[in-house]
Amino acid sequence: MPAESPENVLFVVMDTVKKDHLSPYGYDRPTTPTLNSFAEDATVFEEAVAPAPWTLPVHASLFTGLYPSQHGASQENPYLEGATTIAQTLSAAGYRTACYSSNAWITPYTHLTDGFDDQDNFFEVMPGEFLTGPLARAWKMMNDNESLRALADKLVSLGNTAHEYFAGGEGADSKTPAVIDRTIEFIDNTEDEFFTFINLMDAHLPYHPPPAFREEFAPDVDSSAVCQNSKEYNAGARSIDDEEWADIQALYDAEIAHIDDQLGRLFNWLQQAGLWDETMVVVCADHGELHGEHDIYGHEFCLYDQLVNVPLLIKHPELDTERRHDQVELIDLYHTVLDALDVDGGNPNTPGETAVAHDQTRSLLSDSYREFESLAGTDESDPAQQSSDGSYAFIEYSRPVVELKQLEEKAASAGVTLSEDSRFYSRMRAARRTDAKYVRIDRISDEAYQLDTDPDEQNSVAGVVNGNTAGMNIEAEAITATETALAAFESAVGGAWTDGIADDVTDDTIAEMDADAQERLRDLGYLE
Repeated sequence: MPAESPENVLFVVMDTVKKDHLSPYGYDRPTTPTLNSFAEDATVFEEAVAPAPWTLPVHASLFTGLYPSQHGASQENPYLEGATTIAQTLSAAGYRTACYSSNAWITPYTHLTDGFDDQDNFFEVMPGEFLTGPLARAWKMMNDNESLRALADKLVSLGNTAHEYFAGGEGADSKTPAVIDRTIEFIDNTEDEFFTFINLMDAHLPYHPPPAFREEFAPDVDSSAVCQNSKEYNAGARSIDDEEWADIQALYDAEIAHIDDQLGRLFNWLQQAGLWDETMVVVCADHGELHGEHDIYGHEFCLYDQLVNVPLLIKHPELDTERRHDQVELIDLYHTVLDALDVDGGNPNTPGETAVAHDQTRSLLSDSYREFESLAGTDESDPAQQSSDGSYAFIEYSRPVVELKQLEEKAASAGVTLSEDSRFYSRMRAARRTDAKYVRIDRISDEAYQLDTDPDEQNSVAGVVNGNTAGMNIEAEAITATETALAAFESAVGGAWTDGIADDVTDDTIAEMDADAQERLRDLGYLE
C-alpha cells in the first residue's frame, strides 16, 4: 500500500456509458460537468479495456481478478461460482462492504453480491422468486443441463416479455437517486473503513430520462416513439433512420447527464463529510453502447471499441492528475483496490475456491505495473501474463443465449430468418493493443483492425495473418503480433473457440428437477 493511500474506496460503474459521450473525453455536449470537475483531481485513462462487452462477465472479473473464461459467468452460466470475491476478501480483512445497484445481473442470485455486508439491487422488473428460491434453482439446473435448454428458453422468453412490459414505459423511474441515498446512508453509519460499490443503470436501454434532463438534452423527443428495443433493429424487424438515431442519442445523453448529476450529489456529500481526501474514487463503465455503428444497436454480438474501450477515471494521491495513453485492463482494478487498502488477498472464502492474490504487476499504483515478463512461466502467472509482455488486453464473449432468444423471437415475428453462420450465434475472443486488434470469431471470418489509422474499425485486415496484404496500406507486424498474442492467450485458457456450439436440445430429464422447482414451473404454465 502506498504510504499516503486513502483508507476507503468508492467504486462507481456507469453501466453502458461510452466514453465519447463524456465531457472529460471531449464530447461537445455538457453531459458530465461533475466528471469534468472530478477529472481535475483524477487520472483519466484513454485506453482502458473491458474483459467483455456486457455486465455479468465484466463485474465477475472486477470482483475476482479472473478473465471470463476463468470465472465462467456468462448467459449460459449466469452465476459466479467457485471464486472468492473482493468483497469477501475485504470483509474478512475488517472493511465494511456494500453494493448498491438496480442491475438485474448484480444480485444474490448471480452471486455477484456474495461477501458484501450490505446490498440492495433495487430491481423491480421481475418478482423476487426469479432471483432466489425454487425458480432460481430451476434456472440453474436448466442451464447446467443441455437437455433442459428448451425449457430454459421459455423462461428467457417470459423474462423478455416482463422486461418490455415493466421497463418499457415512462413509469420506469430511475433507481439511481435511491442508490445514491443508500450509499450515503451506509457510509454515514459506518465507523470502519469501507469499500462501497455502486452500479448506475440510467444509460442502459430503455431511455426514459427524468423530465429536467430530457428538456435540456432531448426537448423535442418522444421517448415512447423511438426504437427502444435493440433486438428489433438487430433482427431486421425495424429500421432506424438518421433522425431517429439522433433522437435516441439525445435521450442517451440525458440519461448520462442524470447519472452525472447524482454523482455530483454523492461527491459533494463526501466532501462535506470530510471523507473525500480519505477515499479513493474509481469511476468507469463496464461497457459501452452502439447506436447503429457497424449496423448494430446495443452491446452484443461484437467486440468493437465502442463497447470495450471504456472510460476510466481514478482519484488517488499516488496517481498523477493527468491523461494516460498506455493501455490498462479493467481486470487490473481488482489488484489496484487490494493494493490501495494493503490487503494481500489469495485466501479462499471456502475451501477449494479460486482466490486471486494481489499482484503488483497488475496494480495501477505500482512501479512494476504491467511488467509481465518477470512472471511468465511461473505458477503465479495468469493467462495474459503467460501470453504477452503486458502491452495487450484480452476480451472474451461467449454465446449470448438470453439476447439470442429474444432476437430470434423478433426476427420470427417479422418473417426474418437469421443465419446461424452469423455474428449473432458466434463466440469471440480478441487481443488488443493501442495500435491493433485481432478478433477470433467461431462462425464467421475473423476481424482485425489497425487502430492507430482506423480507430472506427471500418476496414478489417485479418487477411494479413495469412500473408494477404494486397491493396492494404498497413503495418502487418502489428496485426500478426496481436494474433500471435491472442493464440497464446487462447492456449492458456484451454484452446481457441473455432467451432460453433450445437443447438439441438431436448427436455427429457425434467424429472431430475426437485419437486418445488417443478411445482413453481407448473404454476407458471411451463409444465402440464
